[in-house]
Formats: sequence, C-alpha cells, structure tokens
Amino acid sequence: MAWLSVCWGLTLCLTTTTTTNSATTSDTTTAVNTGARRADVQARLDDSSSRPVAPIEPLMDLGGRGAAPPGPLQPVFDEAAPRSVSSLSGGTAYLHCVVHHLGGGSVSWIRRRDLHILTVGTYTYTTDQRFEVVHAAPSRDWILKLRYAQERDSGLYDCQVSRRPVLTYSVRLSVYAAPSASIVGAPDMHVDRGSTINLTCTVTHTSEPSAYIFWYHNGQVVNYESPRGGVTVVTERGNVTRGFLLIQDARPSDSGNYTCAPSNTAPSWLRVHVLNGELPAAMQTSEGVSVSSYLSSSDALHLHCLPLLALAWL
Repeated sequence: MAWLSVCWGLTLCLTTTTTTNSATTSDTTTAVNTGARRADVQARLDDSSSRPVAPIEPLMDLGGRGAAPPGPLQPVFDEAAPRSVSSLSGGTAYLHCVVHHLGGGSVSWIRRRDLHILTVGTYTYTTDQRFEVVHAAPSRDWILKLRYAQERDSGLYDCQVSRRPVLTYSVRLSVYAAPSASIVGAPDMHVDRGSTINLTCTVTHTSEPSAYIFWYHNGQVVNYESPRGGVTVVTERGNVTRGFLLIQDARPSDSGNYTCAPSNTAPSWLRVHVLNGELPAAMQTSEGVSVSSYLSSSDALHLHCLPLLALAWL
C-alpha cells in the first residue's frame, strides 16, 4: 500500500491510498474526482476575476482637495441687532454689536465721521467720558453706551472685529432735540369780556406725535363738559403737534394760569387776563422789563414824553 498526495495552486490536496491489487480502479476514480474539483475551483477563480472592483475614493471637500480636519469657526455678526438707534438729546443711547465665535479676536467701536477709536475690548480709548463699552461674559453683545447724547453725536458708528479682512457692523445713531411745548402769546394774554379765549399749544422736536395734550386752569383739569359750556379742545397731530383750547364768552372767572401738558414733554403755561372794560397799560422800566397795569374807564391816564437830547459840535 502506498500514500499519494496531489496539490494544486489553491492548496487543494488529495491524498489517496493505493494497493497493488486494486491500483487501476483506485487511480481511475481519484483522477475523475480530482479533475472535477479542479475544474470547479478554476471556474470560481475565473468568475471572481471577471467582476469589476470599485476603486476606493479619498474623501473630497468642495474645493476638490482632500478633506482637512475641521478648523475653528470664524467670527460672525448677529444681523438681528438693530442697525438704527434713536435717542433724545440729553438721554442715554445704547448701540448693540453681537458677535458669535469671536475666539481670540477683539471688538472695537469706531466713530465713522473722524475714524476716532472709542473702545477696544472693554477699554475706553477716548477722553470723552460719555462713552463706554458694556460687556459681561458669556454675553456675545458688545454695547457702546453713550450718556448725555447730543445732536452732534448723530452719525454712523462701526463695530469691528480684529481679523483679516476686518469685519464691520455699522449702526446709525440719530439724536433729536428734546421735545418742547410753548403757548402762543405767553406769558400774558389779554382778552375782552364776552370774547373768545383762543389758546394754541405747539409741541416740537418729537420723534412721534404726542398721544394727548391736557389743559389745566389754575391747577385743575379743564372740564370740557362743564355746565358752563362753550369749551372746545382740538388736537392736530403731525411733525408738529398743536393743541387748541377755545373758551367762548370769556368771563372774569376765566382769568388765571393756563397750562398745556403734552404726553411726551414738559408743560408750558400762560396767564390770561379777562378785561372788564379796562385798558392794559405798559410801562417800560430802566431794566427794559415791560410791566402791565390796568385802567378802568373812569381812571385818568397821564403820559409824560421827554424829548431826546441832541448834541451838536460847533
């Protein structure tokens, strides 16, 4: 008996045992089986080699280069911050600049008209002590605070982030004169008994019309629906708000102080004198102040007129 091992390229080995008595039959069977297996293995190899293999592509970024590790986020402004701020003269203005992903950068405020650096970070770089920056971590808002704002402060202010290129967020500040009210004819108005008292209150320098105008007589709100009657109030709203108080059939009891009190500014006042047959007389004092007095129809009026002194050189 002999042992026979046959191996091919795929490490397929067959071991057969032969004896001298059955050599022909055993060799024939082994050859047939081995041939069939070899043909099957070869067919599998041919099939696998004919299949296309997709190449493995490297990761690509949008620029066509190999993807780099993600870097730090770049600073960006929050566009929701207001780009226009209004303030009344003498008030306090706040200009907001919200920066996301600031990293190690710094925020500066610059006045556009003269390129004057106002603040850098939390430090103030101007001698004008009305300016300061308000910022408290972790807030991303860098607020430029301006106290006692004046009309001359109006203009553009730039919030800049220190990087290349420089990032800029501009805010426009508008400072308006403080509202004021005045009554035409103040401080004194003289009317005849039985005539109509016509008071006009004008409100100027307002960002929006006055919501209302109240009238007071000697500290009491004028009653438009009093039994006296003949009292009318009219308000005209616009860039300039005007309030009118009309009192028909003027009486001595209507004399006194009248106050115009708008909703958005300080009040103004005027004295009304209802004349009962008197004539107002004016006297000019040495200080140039006009003083009014009253004369009844039975009073005597003496006027003294002094001629001007004329000098001539001979």
